[in-house]
Amino acid sequence: MFGLGAVVFFAFALTAACSGDSGGAAAGGSAGGSAGASGGAAAGGSAGASGGAGVGGVSGGAGAGGGAGLSGGAGAGGVSGGAGASGSAGLAGSAGAAGAPGSGPTIAGCPVFPADNPWNRDVSGDPVDPSSDAIVANINSSGATTLHMDFGATLGYGIPYVVVPGTQPKVPMTFQYAGDSDPGPYPIPPDAPIEGGASSTGDRHILVIDKDNCILWETYASEYVGPGWSCGSGAKFDLRSNALRTDCWTSADAAGLPIFPGLVRYEEAVTAGKIEHALRFTVQRTRQGFVHPATHYASSNTGATFPPMGMRMRLKASYDISSFTGAAKVILEALKKYGMLLADNGSNWYITGTSNTAFDDDNLNTLKTVPGTAFEVVQMGTIYLPADCP
Repeated sequence: MFGLGAVVFFAFALTAACSGDSGGAAAGGSAGGSAGASGGAAAGGSAGASGGAGVGGVSGGAGAGGGAGLSGGAGAGGVSGGAGASGSAGLAGSAGAAGAPGSGPTIAGCPVFPADNPWNRDVSGDPVDPSSDAIVANINSSGATTLHMDFGATLGYGIPYVVVPGTQPKVPMTFQYAGDSDPGPYPIPPDAPIEGGASSTGDRHILVIDKDNCILWETYASEYVGPGWSCGSGAKFDLRSNALRTDCWTSADAAGLPIFPGLVRYEEAVTAGKIEHALRFTVQRTRQGFVHPATHYASSNTGATFPPMGMRMRLKASYDISSFTGAAKVILEALKKYGMLLADNGSNWYITGTSNTAFDDDNLNTLKTVPGTAFEVVQMGTIYLPADCP
């Protein structure tokens, strides 16, 4: 979770082995752990530690762990400031321009991908995939059957992120899965917030946003070795571009997707009262295949009713959300309009966010009443299989 300071989360997927969704949920619960290229998701995973973001250039709040945060630019509505991976407060962040109504998601003055990007596209009118009912039944046949928010007011949950200036020094990187990773150097501070904290044994994602060049950098299994980082994999994304990763390449997330654009952020769900993008979610068992915008799979399951990475699900228009309020209702509205993209192996129906001590967990927990059967699969395009990955 993150406080009023901006914290950035980073996740990535592996080629030979992919990361699982980690972390707890609002008011408890934990998501699944890593899944290898051979398929099964392991249990476990630890929640991401996060710091607070400053508002309008106010200094960032302290995160859970050790070390001060670097300065961050303001995002939508003037949110700014990077959080520390620990007890020390972050340095003051500079305020950025607020996003205009209907302009799409932004962070620190940068777009979070173009308006026509798959993450930002209104899919409320798209056809339902013919396999929708079978896929939903498959998901519900193993594990949880209702929604769960993997973030909240507790800073130990969710995935954190940090905003840095273009002058942030770039440091050398080494990757276990170098063939699927964008080579270094990366502008990752030595005290960047790590998912789960500095001593975490989970996915240890790091998310960094270069606010001056509008570049998103994400890593998985991140360990500081000084002066740089040793990671499982790493990826960078131009926030002004719709370019996908190379087919069959992972990222810091199992599906080869960027992590940050799918996070529920406090400044959107509460401050702005609207989320203008799809969300990131996990299920326990996925298919050995992917659909764009994903570029990678992480499973050995070949059955057609297993959901492929990158599959988009949408809350049915007929599902009544009138009894929901606050952030919970904003999230459900986004799920009806933009849906959610399958990004990793983890617990069923877990939606990822970045935590904030100001979140109302009682409000978020009302979403646990939403059944998986309230969702439908948006019509999928080409499903890429192992034969498409020489």
